Amino acid sequence: MISLSRLIRKPVAALKLVVLAGLLAACQPMGGGLMGGGPNVGRGAVEVAMLLPVSSGQGGDAVIARNLENAARLAAADLGGTAVNITVYDTAGQAAQAATVARQAVSEGADVIIGPLRSDAAAAVGVAVANSNIAVLSFSNNTEIAGGNVFVLGHTFQNTADRVIGFAAARGQNNIVITHADTLAGQVARDAIRRAAANSGATIAGTVPYEFSQTGVINVVPQVVEIVRESGATGMMLTSDSAGALPFFAQLLPENGLDPSEIQMMGLTRWDTPPQTLQFAGLQGGWFAVPDPSAVADFNARYTAAYGAGPHILAALGYDAIRAVGETAAASGRLGGTDFVASAGFNGANGVFRLLNDGTNQRAMAIAQVIDNQVAVIDPAPRRLGGAGL
Repeated sequence: MISLSRLIRKPVAALKLVVLAGLLAACQPMGGGLMGGGPNVGRGAVEVAMLLPVSSGQGGDAVIARNLENAARLAAADLGGTAVNITVYDTAGQAAQAATVARQAVSEGADVIIGPLRSDAAAAVGVAVANSNIAVLSFSNNTEIAGGNVFVLGHTFQNTADRVIGFAAARGQNNIVITHADTLAGQVARDAIRRAAANSGATIAGTVPYEFSQTGVINVVPQVVEIVRESGATGMMLTSDSAGALPFFAQLLPENGLDPSEIQMMGLTRWDTPPQTLQFAGLQGGWFAVPDPSAVADFNARYTAAYGAGPHILAALGYDAIRAVGETAAASGRLGGTDFVASAGFNGANGVFRLLNDGTNQRAMAIAQVIDNQVAVIDPAPRRLGGAGL
C-alpha cells in the first residue's frame, strides 16, 4: 500500500473533493420552520416508506441502499412495542423518480418517508409531498434543504464545529485561525466554524481561503504560518479531509516552521480515515470529533452478527431514521415535525442524537486526539443532549 506521505510528494492535477453527497449545487433550499402535526399513528403499525437508490447506475449506490435497508430493519426489530412496516421504493438515484415514488408512497398510506440518499432527491421529495403533511427524514447532510417537512440526518459541519470549537474554547484555545478551500463546501465549513466560535465565546483570529489545488495549498502555507504568528492564535481549524488538502497541510505546515506543539491543531473532518493520515507530524496532538465509539462498536457488532459483514459507514443513518420514527410514535402517537423535535434524544447507531426545529440535527460526539500516531478519546460523547430540539 502506498502511504499518503508518498502520494502527496507526487505532482497531481487537483485534489479530490469529498463531501457526503450533501452539497450539490442543484438543490433548492426548503427554508422555514417545520410543519406541524403529522399523521396520527395511534397504536397501530407505523407505515414507513424507505426511498433508496436500489437500481442507480452510480457506483456503490446499490451497496449503500442494501446497507441502509438492513440497518433500518435492525432498528425496527430493536423497537420492542412499536410495530414498524418498512416498504422500499426505488429512486434509481434520480430526483424526478424520487419525487414520483414519494407521491406513490403517500397514496399507498405511508405515515412517514425516510430517505432518499442525496440532497437533490431529498429536496424534490420534500416539494412533492409538501401538501401531504408527511415528514421526510432524509439521509442528506445538506442543511440548505432542511426545514418545512424535511429533516437531514447526515452529520453536518455545524454539529462538528460546535463540538470541537466548544471543547477548545472551554480549555482556553479560543483564538483560532481557519483555513478553507475557496469552494462552496469550504465556505459552508468556514461559516459553521464562525457560528460555533460566536456561540462558544471563541475569537476568529484569521480566515485563510485557498485555491483547491495542489499549487493552491503550497502557495497559501506561508501565509497561514504568518497569520498564526502575527495574530497570536492559539488554535488552527483545518476544514479539509484526508482525500483532499489535509495531508498537504499536515506535511507542509511543519516544514514551513509551524510547530504543532506551539498551536492546537483541530479538524472539522475525521482524521482517522484512512489510518495512515495519523502518521503526519503536523497532526500530532491535534483534536477532531468522532461519533460515540461505544455506540458505533455496538451497532457494528450487531449488524455484522445479523448480516454476516460489517456495515457501510452510511448504514447508521438508516438505523437512526427508524429509531426516530419508532420512539416518536411511541411517545406522542403522531409523526409531525414538531413531534420529532420534542424528543430530548434518540438512541442512534452512532450515539444519542436529536432533530432540531430548523430540520437539522444535533449529535453527541466524542473528542479524539492524535497521540503517537494513534487515536485517543480525551472527552467522551455525552449520553444526553439536554432539552428538546425546539
